[in-house]
Amino acid sequence: MVDIKLKKNPLSLQLDPDDFLPASEDEKKQLDIMRESTTFWKDALKRFSKNKVAMVAAVVILLVIICAFVVPNFYPYEYDQQIRGSENLWPMQYSEEEQALIDSGESVFPHIFGTDKLGRDLGIRVLTGARVSLLVGLVASALVLLIGSIYGSVAGYFGGKVDLIMMRIVDIIYSIPDILIIILLQVTLKSPLQALFDSSPIFDGLNRVGVGLISIFITFSLLYWVSMARIVRSQVMTLKEQEFVTAAKALGASNGRIIRKHLLPNCIGTLIVTATLQIPSAIFTEAFLSFLGLGVAAPMASLGSLASDAISSINSFPYRLFIPAVAISIIILAFNLFGDGLRDAFDPKLKK
Repeated sequence: MVDIKLKKNPLSLQLDPDDFLPASEDEKKQLDIMRESTTFWKDALKRFSKNKVAMVAAVVILLVIICAFVVPNFYPYEYDQQIRGSENLWPMQYSEEEQALIDSGESVFPHIFGTDKLGRDLGIRVLTGARVSLLVGLVASALVLLIGSIYGSVAGYFGGKVDLIMMRIVDIIYSIPDILIIILLQVTLKSPLQALFDSSPIFDGLNRVGVGLISIFITFSLLYWVSMARIVRSQVMTLKEQEFVTAAKALGASNGRIIRKHLLPNCIGTLIVTATLQIPSAIFTEAFLSFLGLGVAAPMASLGSLASDAISSINSFPYRLFIPAVAISIIILAFNLFGDGLRDAFDPKLKK
């Protein structure tokens, strides 16, 4: 059989027989997948676990949650309990009655952070204040996430006049001072809310936190979602031009289903990061308002109200201001670092 070698001509339409030879082992290895397949969540978790600062912040947040929600159940004192003869004790100091009990062989739990002028243990009050701060941050973040994501996705998806009107409303809300709204809400809602709280034991928990904290929650619902709405709007305006949205429209999906099933799930990373970073902002706002006397009602403790109570005795008992201030700083710093770690983990541009 005669082996005919075809002359290779770049302008010729003849096929090259070498292109049909079996691939070598080296050529096969070049087609191997260099990176194992993974999901969005596994990839984000892997990236987050490599961020040591964010992991330390997550551990600190977990410890704060345990101290705020678990430890008070085993703490021997109550946040509103006034211990007779134990006024103005320094940390780890006992009153004369408590020292007498210790001398007689009984066990007395120490006042780790001392007591205030009314004889209330500051340790349990700091733990209760941390619980209030965490609840405020989580509730505010949930409200911001819910309202902001819905509002921003609707504005970004429909666009045009709908987007123009909705964004002008956002601009107006941005110009409203939140402190003024909280004061107005407290004055307006104090009587009807107090009557509602007193009418039924169901509202006993809300009655303990007071009208001030309810006003803060309402203010978060009215004002603090605008940043989330703008972020979601920009994401949705980009995603709605993608092919999968066009395919969903062609299949007859409604606008609500497209927003709920296709657009918002693709913004999940941005939603989680923005909601997480909203928590420290809400905690600081609550602490600041409680410091001004616009937050939780006495005797309920808040880190801000504890700092406010310590101002009058700062020269004699400076630790009373130092302890809640450090607690607020640690909580806010931990959530900020945790949010930064989530942002880096969910950002697809950082993939190697």
